[in-house]
Amino acid sequence: MLIAGFPAGPLAANCYVVAPEAGAECVVVDPGQQAGSGLAGLLAEHGLTPAAVLLTHGHFDHVWSAAQMCEEYGVAAHGHAADRALLADPAKGVDPGLAAQLSALFGGERLREPDRVVEVSDGETLRLAGLEIGVAHAPGHTPGSVVYTLPAAEGRPEALLTGDLLFAGSIGRSDFPGGDHAEILRSLARVCLSRPDDTAVLPGHGPRTTVGRERATNPFLRGLREREQ
Repeated sequence: MLIAGFPAGPLAANCYVVAPEAGAECVVVDPGQQAGSGLAGLLAEHGLTPAAVLLTHGHFDHVWSAAQMCEEYGVAAHGHAADRALLADPAKGVDPGLAAQLSALFGGERLREPDRVVEVSDGETLRLAGLEIGVAHAPGHTPGSVVYTLPAAEGRPEALLTGDLLFAGSIGRSDFPGGDHAEILRSLARVCLSRPDDTAVLPGHGPRTTVGRERATNPFLRGLREREQ
């Protein structure tokens, strides 16, 4: 399996491509701000053709280029229904101060949701680009946050595309509209701590990590385990 990515835009949101191998169809995960050139470079480098866009949640730094990418490559976006409103109105997902900054940043132009949006649900398996991709609803950062799971295969552990649920050394914030701290802790326990230690974590910001490393060193997960014992 081929997994490659790069940080896009001022907030360095990780955009990933996932494919069975070089020269194949792929899925694009979280095409955020200024993702176009970096994505084009990855596709050319590995000879990939997008078959779908996957969105881990609806915050602007992860969906900014989704409509553009879907239109350019003629594909649908996949995301949870609870975050769908954010695709056209990202201000709904942030505090009023940041919403005002976004308005100025957009120059009065409204984002639009992709022409085709496929709503995903917890426990679903997506069959796209020759891949089987699991969907785990993981609310708390936003109501519609999801984790996409790539099953283990010979010589490769399971991988989680966690969006802003889990980072190396931290977890997603829950103080934006729609966030819920107790719920994000439940999502972390159910979706992340239930996995084997060698499970790869591909977060929405920052470096890659593993469930085992975060289980041992992430203060939010250590505290979560203590509260649940």
